[in-house]
Amino acid sequence: MTPRAEKIRNVAAVTLLLVAGIVFTPSTPARAPQAGAPPAGRGPAADPMIPENSVTKVSDHVYAIVAFPNIGFVVGDRSILVVDTGLGPRNGAIVAKEATKLAPNHTMYLTTTHFHPEHAAGDEGFPPSAILVRPAVQQKELEDDQNAMVNRFSGMSAQNKELLQDVKFRKPDILFEKELTLDLGGVTARLFWMGAAHTLGDEMIFVEPDKTLIPGDIVMNKTLPNLPGSNARLNNWITILGQLRSLGALHVLPDHGALGDGSVIGQEYDLLSALQSRALELKRRGKSASEAGQTVLAEFKIKYADWPNLNGIPGLVNHVYSENP
Repeated sequence: MTPRAEKIRNVAAVTLLLVAGIVFTPSTPARAPQAGAPPAGRGPAADPMIPENSVTKVSDHVYAIVAFPNIGFVVGDRSILVVDTGLGPRNGAIVAKEATKLAPNHTMYLTTTHFHPEHAAGDEGFPPSAILVRPAVQQKELEDDQNAMVNRFSGMSAQNKELLQDVKFRKPDILFEKELTLDLGGVTARLFWMGAAHTLGDEMIFVEPDKTLIPGDIVMNKTLPNLPGSNARLNNWITILGQLRSLGALHVLPDHGALGDGSVIGQEYDLLSALQSRALELKRRGKSASEAGQTVLAEFKIKYADWPNLNGIPGLVNHVYSENP
């Protein structure tokens, strides 16, 4: 069987596990601060190169490369799902190579947690036989962006510019509306979208039976949210966290920063819901967003002293004010 025929067969097989709407698209490619430019409040600039030979085990079927960003691998008996690409095709090729080491002769699926370049702009480095899957809303967000985010990242450093030179985005093989489950053989990966938070098209993945959550930027280990554009929504971010608590996750593999256990979901929810409540209280008292931001920052530096960087709190308070007129 040719690689293209094998790819079509596997795409067709996935429809049996579709939970919500699905759209098939052609698989031909389509054009589309410092080096790694971490989000505000997330520490120093990161090396944008994905390291080779540095895969670590997260749970029975899930592996990771801790880098910029963290890369996830879900390995089944028949197939492997790769989560995120790294910045540009050169990194994508490294990630694809590590996936092949983990699961030689397996069908390879690729998905992206959101459209930002370090997560999605390396898909051209994957073999043509890899099956690209993403939420329809994320794909539209990527197309509507018209490479503005790629240009932004390219301007952050000479290395970024080289890695993103003439980058092209592949068209997905599978688009889903809200939820899609992949049976990888002895393990399933549920890909799902719960609305705008960090971006409009944030995707998360829950792996069974491991109970491992790969939440994109939505759950971080004691790291404040980054809301970088007009589509970002703090209110829904908090709602999503509240719902994620019911998953009973045992392991969390975030897009950035340290890995964690399921408790990091509740920790982030508790801080953000407390911030939201306190900011709304101060707003009702007539405090400006600026005044409220400084008040909450001072209080939370004491209340959440084990969080390493809370300097983004005033910005989050501004979001509370603007999203709750």
